Amino acid sequence: MHSDDSSSQPTNPSPPTDAELFQAIKAGQRSALGILYDRYGKLVYGLALHMLKNPQEAEDLTQEIFLALWRSDRYNPTRGSLSSFLTIMTRSRAIDKLRSRQTSLKFLDRWSQNTTVETPLNTPFEQASYTERSQQVQNALAQLSDNQRQILEMSYYDGLSQSEIAQQLDIPLGTVKTRSRQGLLKLRQTLQDFLR
Repeated sequence: MHSDDSSSQPTNPSPPTDAELFQAIKAGQRSALGILYDRYGKLVYGLALHMLKNPQEAEDLTQEIFLALWRSDRYNPTRGSLSSFLTIMTRSRAIDKLRSRQTSLKFLDRWSQNTTVETPLNTPFEQASYTERSQQVQNALAQLSDNQRQILEMSYYDGLSQSEIAQQLDIPLGTVKTRSRQGLLKLRQTLQDFLR
């Protein structure tokens, strides 16, 4: 009597595709995110580190990217590979972070010009004061959500109107206005003691 071997032998299923894993994420399966992290975590971290030159920031950004993948439904498997989607998202967010650094420097430059026009930083005390102020501004900007910071930067440094920002980010105008207002209020609150 001939028995069918296929039922008795354990089949070795091929690993799930990125598209299947993404669908599993959408269905709320955390394990699928873990598998994708194992697949692409090094790629994302490597690119983030290459751009940001800071291991801690690169690590934070890597977490951010996979969290965004968990929350977002923007990836469309029919439009390209997940690795290229993650690469584009990592590059874009790393550029945002680099811009944010530049923004805080510009903000500081403007501010320091207003506060130390005719007083060069001669004494150690003045230098310490400027460093502390610089840290305060960086801390204040860091306390904004990415969304708020991005909108304020696009508005103040790229000179875009709120409707142009809404178009670029593909979000409702009302959302842009709300985030902008909340971001400015938070900045003002965080810095008010320092601005007195």
